[in-house]
Amino acid sequence: MGTSPSRPSQRHEADKRNTAVLLGAGLAAACLFGAAAPASKLLLDGVHPQALAGLLYIGAAIGVVPLLAVERSFRMPWRADRRTVLLLAGAVALGGVMGPWLLLLGLRASKAGSVSLLLNLELVATVLLGRFVFREHVSARAWIGAGGTLSAACMLALGEGSSGAAAALLVGAATLCWGFDNHFTALIDGITPAQTTFWKGIVAGLFNLIAGSVVFHGLERGSAAWIAILVGAFSYGISITLYIVAAQGLGASRSQMVFSTAPFFGLAFSGLLLRESITGCQAGAAVVVGVSLAVLFSERHAHLHHHGSMFHHHWHRHDDGHHVHDHDDGHDHVTGALGHAHSHGHQSVVHEHAHWPDLHHRHDEESTRKELGRTSNETGR
Repeated sequence: MGTSPSRPSQRHEADKRNTAVLLGAGLAAACLFGAAAPASKLLLDGVHPQALAGLLYIGAAIGVVPLLAVERSFRMPWRADRRTVLLLAGAVALGGVMGPWLLLLGLRASKAGSVSLLLNLELVATVLLGRFVFREHVSARAWIGAGGTLSAACMLALGEGSSGAAAALLVGAATLCWGFDNHFTALIDGITPAQTTFWKGIVAGLFNLIAGSVVFHGLERGSAAWIAILVGAFSYGISITLYIVAAQGLGASRSQMVFSTAPFFGLAFSGLLLRESITGCQAGAAVVVGVSLAVLFSERHAHLHHHGSMFHHHWHRHDDGHHVHDHDDGHDHVTGALGHAHSHGHQSVVHEHAHWPDLHHRHDEESTRKELGRTSNETGR
């Protein structure tokens, strides 16, 4: 029996994510981000943590400007819907103001190599918040990956005495802020990820810079400010740009696998730049983190699910199984391009393919089962 136009269409789709290119961009993004902790450790000698957090994020905003130029779809946040404005405000407050400040306080208390490994607590925070606050599907492998990463953090905290414990608490608080930030930004569909990073960098960067300079007289060496902006531009801004490029070519899960090497780059740079020796505790924690990440990203989550009709604005490609709309300019905008951003609509659809809880897959599985049952009864299937 056929389906009427008002009812969701139903089909089976293969996983269409591109796996052929852009591995180098993902590794470069991880390398640049990994260098942030040891480089920031050096800069803390002349800049207060809050002021340094501001400089780094101003640099991040500068670093994503080339991507904004490529997108050609810049929108002022207040011209988007109220939901986008509120989510962006939460991302700025937690991910842009509090997160980097707490991280740099933790970095001042401990070794850069250990802090690099502790940054994987962001995974734990994101998983826990996803399950208990944002009601995402969390598999057994995700729990194992998060548990292993938490175990590695405990190893570092116990193995380095009081300074290690203080750093673990501060970095843990920072990654909790970034966990909220991750979920907020994942829900933003009124502006693109690069624009979110730009506004986060400008607003949060200026706030932390002004507050740190006024309250703590945070800039003891003016030359350090320019270096900090440069570090922020490369380790945050350009790193994010390269990551977005890699995600467009490799897909969300594979790009995350590549980017998860960042803490190991951080550990290596800590030895090269700061002459930190790698301790047995760090080596053990690194092995636990590596195994945990391997378990996490071996997950393949697929099931029949329902997408309701919606209209939003975000960066996308036309070969991902969700964006098959036409354009007035007559171009198909498929695999030859890195993607583009514009306002577009989605029809209601039911299909099956491997997915993670991205912008188009934030569904509650219980609701999906009910919707599938309703559709089956209506169509007689």
